[in-house]
Amino acid sequence: MSERSALDAFKDVLSGAARSIARDAEVEVGFTADAPHMAGKAIKVPTPGRTLPADQVALARGFADANALRLRHHNARLHNASAPADVVARAVYDAVEQARVEAIGARAMAGVRDNLNHALDMRLKSDPIRRARSADEVPLSTAVALKVRERLTGQAVPKEVADGLAMVDRWIEDKAGTDLDALSLAIDDQRAFQQLTAAMLEHLQLVDAEAPQSEEQEPEQEGEEEEQQQEEGDSGEDQPGDSDMDAQARAEDQGGESEDGDTDYSDEFDADSEEGGGEMGDEGMMPVRPNRPMGDLPPGFDYKAYTLLHDEVVTAEDLCDEDELLRLRGFLDQQLVSLQGAVTKLANRLQRRLMAQQSRSWDFDQEEGLLDAARLARIVIDPTRSLSYKIERDTEFRDTVVTLLIDNSGSMRGRPISIAAISADIMARTLERCGVKTEILGFTTRAWKGGQSREDWLTAGRPPMPGRLNDLRHIVYKKADEPWRRARKNLGLMMREGLLKENIDGEALLWAHNRLIARNEERRILMVISDGAPVDDSTLSVNSGTYLERHLRQVIEWIENRSPVQLVAIGIGHDVTRYYRRAVTIMDAEQLGGTMVEQLAGLFDED
Repeated sequence: MSERSALDAFKDVLSGAARSIARDAEVEVGFTADAPHMAGKAIKVPTPGRTLPADQVALARGFADANALRLRHHNARLHNASAPADVVARAVYDAVEQARVEAIGARAMAGVRDNLNHALDMRLKSDPIRRARSADEVPLSTAVALKVRERLTGQAVPKEVADGLAMVDRWIEDKAGTDLDALSLAIDDQRAFQQLTAAMLEHLQLVDAEAPQSEEQEPEQEGEEEEQQQEEGDSGEDQPGDSDMDAQARAEDQGGESEDGDTDYSDEFDADSEEGGGEMGDEGMMPVRPNRPMGDLPPGFDYKAYTLLHDEVVTAEDLCDEDELLRLRGFLDQQLVSLQGAVTKLANRLQRRLMAQQSRSWDFDQEEGLLDAARLARIVIDPTRSLSYKIERDTEFRDTVVTLLIDNSGSMRGRPISIAAISADIMARTLERCGVKTEILGFTTRAWKGGQSREDWLTAGRPPMPGRLNDLRHIVYKKADEPWRRARKNLGLMMREGLLKENIDGEALLWAHNRLIARNEERRILMVISDGAPVDDSTLSVNSGTYLERHLRQVIEWIENRSPVQLVAIGIGHDVTRYYRRAVTIMDAEQLGGTMVEQLAGLFDED
């Protein structure tokens, strides 16, 4: 049997086992070089070596089993109906639910238990709990999930994270030890298990006991979900439901949809929020990106920043020396050779459409102007004959500048940011050929969990409602007047480890908009590329839970209704149509290049 056929046979075995566990004949397992994840009923697991090493085989089996168990025992509608709005509480809520579905399989099948343990070991290798030096650095979602796993399966906590868990173990036991003991009694009943989890979140002071999150749902949505729940049954075991596009490797720290609410956070929550923030601070971790429904802005909402002293607007050269920029750019080109060809073809179409609008046109048979060479025979025969001239028409193509504003938050790490970088690069090159100036900007924060702004706030005695509480970092990758060839290497900076942190979209949008307003071009276009709502754990832990999102909506409304700048947005796996009037949502980063081309072409075609 060849090496290729061995991998194919292994994939067939994985698919068969996953279908059996999920009790669904449509489940398929495939290999990926990216993070393992599940999209619908397609499960992607790490690609093992060609010789099928035992540890890599067990790892692939672990992720396949975990996702198959989720399809079998998890009801997504029921889960989302009771999910808390707060980002830290949601991360714990999701992690505990994943621990439940995996525990069901581990208790029933010894082989599945061993496979799940291999997958857990891989996830924990990149988890901040292994590097935590204090309780504040321990991600609460990981710690609580490990405690739940211990209670439900009787398996000890892995030795590699035992020291990190020990820093918060006593606190968790004191606050929610009784709740942890009760969870094993409801492991097969998702609804009852969720109720116990909600009580545990209250006892851990992650949600307000007086205002259950599920009551914030809109009446119509709540009624629809109750009907669906009655049809599917309490546990949802025999109904896979509408599975989210959740990545198994990110189950501990990724939030799903949550409802709009104005939850206030007390000082007691600060420590917990910092624990949650710890899971966003290192490689492989991603911040929670909640998608909330659009709502009206409350009257008198006044956004502010606690301090502007630590904010910065920097160029790529300020953050990285030239040698490293060239190395990172080479890595970007090497990683996306195949994609570059596809996007380039689309960009060439855009170029042809733009050049067609700028091409010369003529009025013929004029009495004066340039001599029309096609009429030379007429002039030779009758020199007195008029209407032998032509006049060039003025082109209607307006002087244009385009700004690409790219979300540089941690959840864009990996293939999304790579594709965003190469697509922006190709768009800049294409538009430059057409005489359209292009600016490429990025936005993130300087630090996780607040940075110097939060330190200043703590020193000042924690004044209430401080506003934005983190240090902004706005990055200029390419200036509008800068040639593409000179700025090309700068886009490699997006590949740098540690650059991508949190995102405060509203202020970034204003910054990019103000740069455009200062331009002299007649037409100004701002394209925003993002994969989620604004999230900064430090800010949201001491203000209302929708503080940043409400400001973003204000900024968008002002630009769309009062500014000459044309605003368009592309959401990657995130519904930006609820914010922007002109927007499109894509579910796969691979679609980004083509979508950018179509959106820009649509704007130019309107003329």
